Amino acid sequence: MKKHPQLLELNAFFFISRMSKKYGHRLTLGTVPVAEWKLFATQGFDHLWLMGVWTRSPGSAAHAAKEPGLCRAYDLILPDWTREDVTGSPYAICGYELDPYLGRPEELLQLKMKLNGLGLGLVLDFVPNHLAFDHPWTLEHPELFVSCRPETLRAHPEWSFMTAEGKKLAHGRDPYFAPWIDTVQINFWSHKAREVWLGELLKIAKVADGVRCDMAMLGMNDVFQKVWGEHITETRPYTEFWEEVIPEVKKFAPNFIFIAEVYWDMDWPLQQIGFDFTYDKRLYDRMFFDSSISVGEHLNAEPAYRDKCLRFIENHDEERAPVTFGKQKSRAAGIIAATVPGLRFFHDGQLEGRRIRTPIHLRREPEELADPVTVEIYRRLLRYIKDSPTHDGEWTLLETRPAWEKNGTCRAILAWLWGCGQDWKLIVVNYSVIRAQAAVWLPEFLGRKYFIHFRDALTDKSYDRTGEELFRKGLYVDLQPWQAHLFDFKA
Repeated sequence: MKKHPQLLELNAFFFISRMSKKYGHRLTLGTVPVAEWKLFATQGFDHLWLMGVWTRSPGSAAHAAKEPGLCRAYDLILPDWTREDVTGSPYAICGYELDPYLGRPEELLQLKMKLNGLGLGLVLDFVPNHLAFDHPWTLEHPELFVSCRPETLRAHPEWSFMTAEGKKLAHGRDPYFAPWIDTVQINFWSHKAREVWLGELLKIAKVADGVRCDMAMLGMNDVFQKVWGEHITETRPYTEFWEEVIPEVKKFAPNFIFIAEVYWDMDWPLQQIGFDFTYDKRLYDRMFFDSSISVGEHLNAEPAYRDKCLRFIENHDEERAPVTFGKQKSRAAGIIAATVPGLRFFHDGQLEGRRIRTPIHLRREPEELADPVTVEIYRRLLRYIKDSPTHDGEWTLLETRPAWEKNGTCRAILAWLWGCGQDWKLIVVNYSVIRAQAAVWLPEFLGRKYFIHFRDALTDKSYDRTGEELFRKGLYVDLQPWQAHLFDFKA
């Protein structure tokens, strides 16, 4: 696997609905033409995360079809929606089998083999914290779930629900939000629950190349203690849940990757106990709220942490990037996220500049015109980062100095270098609202005696400089707000 790979999230239901409409007849994952999958490989992606492939919950769908807030969103986004369009939450899973809307169960393994043949890995969801409240296990194995103390049930009746057999079980929740009422909470301190989850992960490892683990930090003992410790009778175990399951899965499938959705700055602890990549919410927040200086400070982290970060500017939980950042800033943020070390994450629709965030409870999305400027920028960006330097090369964050005395705009400019053999890529971004100039200081090991030809992959413009000039003055850049250079060069 590449050291710094690229991942694309596809909403499985939206994708199948889109493909079925394109080809004029009902398709499944197994019958989507191979050319459609090949396109993703051609674009340079290494993994596809098919979000929401597992069996949806009828109870979750019924709830999602009548919840007022969701219905208002459907009316606004998809005015012609019908009850049939409402599938329920993909994170209220009723079984780790392929949902019938997407095809027959065996089609998942067939798809994995097809994708692997194209050089693509298949990533699927794993939702450790909860299952759908109508999952068969709530009746067959209620011991797997949290059952609160009587005093908790009296104080917080909204935290629990009653099964058909009269057993009160807790809904899934985290410390900061109301319970997810279409779910049931897994008891991470139950030895039996850990054993069952390992079995489910081993099943997934037979049909996929990795898992994106939803809200992975909720499975940590300290977090579970904070949420449920005083409300249950079980004793806290000595080992972490993830410490038990990740090594066992990797014994079965050594190259299987674990990706953690994680918040509250708990990404480093999860990396230390076995996760290959963790969401870098800190970079997202700094790019949204802070200055280029703050972004640069974060990118300058230790490689042991830095290289395991998943870089993103949007996903199905966040608003679309052009809405959050604005068009120009979102493109600059996208260039940063796609050209720094770690796992580069792209969201379905991001490459077209989509602005509508469709609720994941629906099976189809509205049509939306692509933004031609965004399409062209991402076309060039993806072509630029396909080369080996940005995947397996050495990365260096560069110093930017004033282009002339008392010109402080250089602080707005970020620059870094990828090198692999004699091939180099230089990325320069003005991450600010002002026009900015800077002298970008390249490493001396490039040599003074060379004549260097820079070609900008975004504009196709070329610039020639001598090594001696670069050594004495640096590379002069002058960029408009949110503008960038994607330079290729050889010494």
